[in-house]
Amino acid sequence: MHRQVARDASPAKATLELGAGNLNQLPFEPEGGVYDVVEPFTALLAASRSHGRVGASYVDIAEVPAEARYDRITSIAVLEHVCDLPLMLARAAHRLKPGGVLRAAIPSEGGLLWRLGWSLTTGLEFRMRYGLDYEEIMTHEHVNTAAEIEALVRGAFQDVTVRSFGLGRQLSLYRYIEARRP
Repeated sequence: MHRQVARDASPAKATLELGAGNLNQLPFEPEGGVYDVVEPFTALLAASRSHGRVGASYVDIAEVPAEARYDRITSIAVLEHVCDLPLMLARAAHRLKPGGVLRAAIPSEGGLLWRLGWSLTTGLEFRMRYGLDYEEIMTHEHVNTAAEIEALVRGAFQDVTVRSFGLGRQLSLYRYIEARRP
């Protein structure tokens, strides 16, 4: 997922990453240039060795100055967790420069292979270790399916391309979405 999202990266392109977490995307991005982040869990940013490469950090995309514009906005395994995704995507579209691009990688949440994958790995281990149903956690953590995310991106952006990594949407583990500013 990280390589696919970083495929167009260059120091000449200003980037805003949504849900940067512990900055695990930065090793895939070239050094130099503007690299700003949105991350509500600020302790993750502070603990990262890569923190010095970040220009500005925001807790919410609403904090990004209205005049700030980016060539690219990226997101890796985040959009499925966002409760107010339509608003976040609308704000992202407004923060892109003309010709700017949203590059996102998401799990194929809601698809057969994705469900089978976590059920037989993390879900099984979680049940064996704690005696609890991992699906309960997934229900609260992954509030958006891949199909919902695709539909919302198509509503907020133009020229949307979606690629599934697997055998179609139902038999894939993740999807890559690329969308241009309207």
